[in-house]
Amino acid sequence: MYRYDDYDQQLVDERVKQYADQTRRYLAGELTEEEYLPLRLQNGLYVQKQAPMLRVAIPYGNLRSDQVRMFAHIARTYDKGYGHFSTRQNIQFNWPKIEDTPKILADLASVQMHAIQTSGNCIRNTTSDPFAGVAADELIDPRPWCELIRQWSTFHPEFAYLPRKFKMAVNGAKEDRAIIRCHDIGLEVRQNETGELGFRVFVGGGLGRTPMVGKEITDFIPWQHLLTYLEAILRVYNRFGRRDNKYKARIKILVQALGIDAFREQVEAEWVHLKDGPATLTQEEVDRVAACFVDPDYENLPAIDEGFIAKQAESVPFAKWVERNVRGHKRPGYASAVISLKKTGVPPGDITDAQLDLVADWADRYSFGEVRSTHEQNLVLADVKQSNLFALWEELRAHGLATPNFGLLTDMICCPGGDFCNLANAKSIPIAEAVQQRFDDLDYLHDIGELELNISGCMNACGHHHVGHIGILGVDKNGEEWYQITIGGRQGNEAGIGKVIGRSFAAADVPDVIEKLVATYIDNRHEGERFIDTVHRVGQDPFKARVYGEQQNERKVVNG
Repeated sequence: MYRYDDYDQQLVDERVKQYADQTRRYLAGELTEEEYLPLRLQNGLYVQKQAPMLRVAIPYGNLRSDQVRMFAHIARTYDKGYGHFSTRQNIQFNWPKIEDTPKILADLASVQMHAIQTSGNCIRNTTSDPFAGVAADELIDPRPWCELIRQWSTFHPEFAYLPRKFKMAVNGAKEDRAIIRCHDIGLEVRQNETGELGFRVFVGGGLGRTPMVGKEITDFIPWQHLLTYLEAILRVYNRFGRRDNKYKARIKILVQALGIDAFREQVEAEWVHLKDGPATLTQEEVDRVAACFVDPDYENLPAIDEGFIAKQAESVPFAKWVERNVRGHKRPGYASAVISLKKTGVPPGDITDAQLDLVADWADRYSFGEVRSTHEQNLVLADVKQSNLFALWEELRAHGLATPNFGLLTDMICCPGGDFCNLANAKSIPIAEAVQQRFDDLDYLHDIGELELNISGCMNACGHHHVGHIGILGVDKNGEEWYQITIGGRQGNEAGIGKVIGRSFAAADVPDVIEKLVATYIDNRHEGERFIDTVHRVGQDPFKARVYGEQQNERKVVNG
C-alpha cells in the first residue's frame, strides 16, 4: 500500500491545524454559521438530521490494519460505537460532536488518513476494484494509477470549486467491478494492439436525479498523458458546466447537451495546451508510486489445499460461505474473502468498534495486514491462504460477519436514508431490514441466486438504486413516504439504468412487491439464468402483471 512521504504528512498535518483553529473560532462565535459552512465541508463534516456526520476518505478502498484500528478507536471514543461504510468506499461516523472533530482528524492524520475532499464541489475519492492486485481476471493493477490521480487531484487549485462534485473510478480487470460507466469519468486500464499501456475513457456517467451511462470519449490515451487528458476534461467542465442550477450542474448534463462528439472536440482543443506539459507522467514517477503496490511475501503453495476441500465436505455452512463469499486469486493456494456487513437486523454497511478491531486482527493474521472496502458496503481480506479460510470463517461467524450472501438479494446496498440524511425523502434502513427479514431463509436465497437489490432514500441515489437489478427509491408524496420500484438495472461491463415498473408503494408493501418480483423470475427463468437476464429476456410485463394485478383497485398505491 501507498505510504505517505514527508510532503503528504506535512500537508495533512497542516490542514488539521488549520481546521482546528477554524473550529475554535466558530465555537467561540468568531465565525458565523455561514462562514464556517464551507470550511467544515472541505474537511468532510456535514450537519445531518440527528447530528454532525464526518466522512473519511479511503483512497480506492485500501486500508492498513492500523487504520482500521483507528476507525474502531474513533467509533468508540467519539461516536456511538460504530461506523458506516459508504458506496464510495469511504467510512462515515454519524454522531461526532463538532468540538471533537479536530481531534478526530488529528487521530486520522497519525495513521495517514484524512477527510479532505470528501465533500464539496471538488474531485472526490477515486474508487476502484476491491480485488485490485489479486483478482484472477485482472489485466493491469489499477491501484498505482488511482494513487497518481489522488496525488494530482488533492488540493488541485483549479478544481477546488467545480460546478458540482466530481467522481472518478478506475478498473483494470476483465470484469468491471468499479462501475466505471456510471462515473463522471470512468477509466479502464488496457493495452493497445502494440502492447502499449493506456486508458479507455468514459465521460458523463452518473446516477442521481438524471441517471446516465457514460459515453466513450476515447478508446485509448497513452499512460504518459493520463493526467493532462483528465485535466482537459475537467477544464471543459469547469468552463462550460452549468452553475445556475445544481440539478443540471454535473458533467453528464453538459455531455448530453453538447453531444459526445462536440464535447470530445472541446476536450481535444483544450488538450493541445496541456499535452506534453508539466503534468505529463514519466516512467520514474510511475515507478515511484507503483513500488508501493508490489506483491506481499506470498508462499509457494499448491493450487488446491486438500484440507480446505475436506472442510467444505465436512461443513455445509462453511461450503455455503465459500461458494458465495470466497473468490479466486491470482496466486496458487490463496483466495480473497468477503466479510459481509449485511447480517439481518443490522443496517447495511454498519460495523461496530469491536468488530473493526477484530477485522484488523484478522487482517494481520490472515491477509498481510490489509483490508479493502467495497462499493457494495462490505470488506475484503484479499490475500488469505486457502488453508486458513476455515479458521477465518469460524471467527467471522462467531462475531456476526460470516453471512454467506455476497451477491445475493440480502447483500443489498442501502444509503442511511431518512433516519440520518437531511436530503432523504424516505427511510431506507427499515425497508432494508424488512426485506432482509422476508428473505432470511438462506436456502431460498441461494436458490434465487445472484440478485442485486439497491435502496436509496432520495433521488441523489447514494444507494445506487438505478443500477440494482431491483432498485428501490424513497419518494415523498404529500408528506408521506412511498417507494418506487425499478427493475433491469445493472453494473459491470454492460451497465444499464433500470426502468420504473409503475406506481409507488407504501413501506409495508415493499417486501410483498419484492417477493412477487422474485416469484415471477422463478416462474420464468431458464435453468441457470440470473434474475437480470430473465428480466431482459421477457421484459417488464410479467413482473408488472404479478405486482399490480391484485392491487389495481386498492388504495395501497398512489400515482408514481
